[in-house]
Amino acid sequence: MSTDSAARYTLPTALQRPDAKPGTVYTVASGDLRPTANITCWPAQQRLEELFATAVRGLGWTVERGHPVDPDKGHGFVDSQRAGIEVFRRIPLDAPLVVVEAVWQYSHHVLAGLRDHRGPVLLVANWEGEFPGLVGLLNLTASLTKADISHSVLWSEDFTDDWALGRLREWLETGRVEHDLSHVRDLGDLPACAEVDLGRALGRQLREEKAIIGVFDEGCMGMYNAIIDDELLNPLGIYKERLSQSALVAEMGRVTDEEASAVRRWLDDAGLDFRTGTDEATELTDAQVLSQLTMYVAALRIADDFGLDAVGIQYQQGLKDVVPASDLAEGLLNNVSRPPVRSRDGARELYAGVPLPHFNEVDEGVAVDALVTNRVWSAMGLDPATTLHDVRWGAEHDGRFVWVLEISGSVPASHHGGYDRSWSMRQPPMFFPLGGGTLSGVSRPGPVVWSRVFLMDGALHVDLGRASAVELPEEETTRRLEATNREWPIMHAVLHGVSRDQFMARHKANHLTVAYGQDEVSADRALLAKAAVFRDLGVRVHLVGDVDLGR
Repeated sequence: MSTDSAARYTLPTALQRPDAKPGTVYTVASGDLRPTANITCWPAQQRLEELFATAVRGLGWTVERGHPVDPDKGHGFVDSQRAGIEVFRRIPLDAPLVVVEAVWQYSHHVLAGLRDHRGPVLLVANWEGEFPGLVGLLNLTASLTKADISHSVLWSEDFTDDWALGRLREWLETGRVEHDLSHVRDLGDLPACAEVDLGRALGRQLREEKAIIGVFDEGCMGMYNAIIDDELLNPLGIYKERLSQSALVAEMGRVTDEEASAVRRWLDDAGLDFRTGTDEATELTDAQVLSQLTMYVAALRIADDFGLDAVGIQYQQGLKDVVPASDLAEGLLNNVSRPPVRSRDGARELYAGVPLPHFNEVDEGVAVDALVTNRVWSAMGLDPATTLHDVRWGAEHDGRFVWVLEISGSVPASHHGGYDRSWSMRQPPMFFPLGGGTLSGVSRPGPVVWSRVFLMDGALHVDLGRASAVELPEEETTRRLEATNREWPIMHAVLHGVSRDQFMARHKANHLTVAYGQDEVSADRALLAKAAVFRDLGVRVHLVGDVDLGR
């Protein structure tokens, strides 16, 4: 082909990025997809950016925001993947870059730009309950870890404390922040004992007999880290049934009002406190609850159709604009004692006497974890109810650091001590326009095994640790709920042998999975059996904090 012929073609103009300014840090702010959340949270984001910029300037550097505030939208967040791609076109490739987060954010909004960025990357979060920047940071660091994107993390209440300023100086000078990870160790040789034998047998059973997790639409709220490829799941014996949330809505339409009302009567008799009103826009109504209970019935029937061993409903985004919240159904599914649901012909009770593990927000790391936990705890005669929590916040109380673990809507009732110690409140209109109730309460005190399955270096890993759910004075519980979301279930947790900053430096998810032991010894034994299952499956196992495998 001649040069003259090629000249007739329209060639794209090569992208010209600006050069990095010396001594300048560039910042971006990933936000929500929901405009109401971005507008509401924007003042908190502004405060954090001002505090962070003051700290950077105090160390002799300049801060330049990588994208403007949009007066028409009423905020300055990157609020879509496309917006993120456009923002990064204007940021120098080699510049020091900081993602500043005072809120929950959708990681895929900035993932495309961060994949290509060549300069040092720092993720920064606030430390407060109302605006959960640390939850957004944890999801973003997990997503970047999965994507093998080098980065550092940092958090502070106001970026005036010596700890945060020292690490910020370290990043500005070296491009890295090194945190203390001495609380994490790889699983060593396993002892010869009944728990290890059980774990190996359960691992072998899972690989040979296989299990299916039902995924009602993948990839919730930008959680790239929560998607695990089949090539990593299938060797464990776990396979996906990819389902559509539209199929769930269609099945809800086939559930009769009498069937949903029977579930409501069962819950009323069990003592669940529905805090209802009449205003659909701001209060929980009986009609919203009835819709949620049709979802509960529909989810069990679809799970039965496909022979599912666990199920995950995305809800956000998509279903929030069609039906009330999925949370009440999710909490019910995870409990041993729950309203009976029969097959469409009435001939069989579905999943009678056992929970159907539900992994909220279709977090597939939680799916793997919940599936293994369910089998270990059931085999050991322990309550197999499991749930995930957001690592929402935490503060000192009586000389110890107590975490606020708080899920956005549902915890199995046994974690609260029963339905008569649980209640249902309307979800916040900012996130849930059609309402719907929670399955809420305060987690009972007791021994807890916590865990997280995550992706790192192209492989599946799991962190396992021990905690105690503790009881706090009623006024302190109220303070913590009011500082976060009073509608949502809460666990007051003390992690064994793990400080606040050690946990934040290591954890690779906004979610943390919890299950109760009957006592301290049974919790330790269950953790050991769980570790043996994961090792047998080929997952890389790490023990976090004080873990006793010798009991």
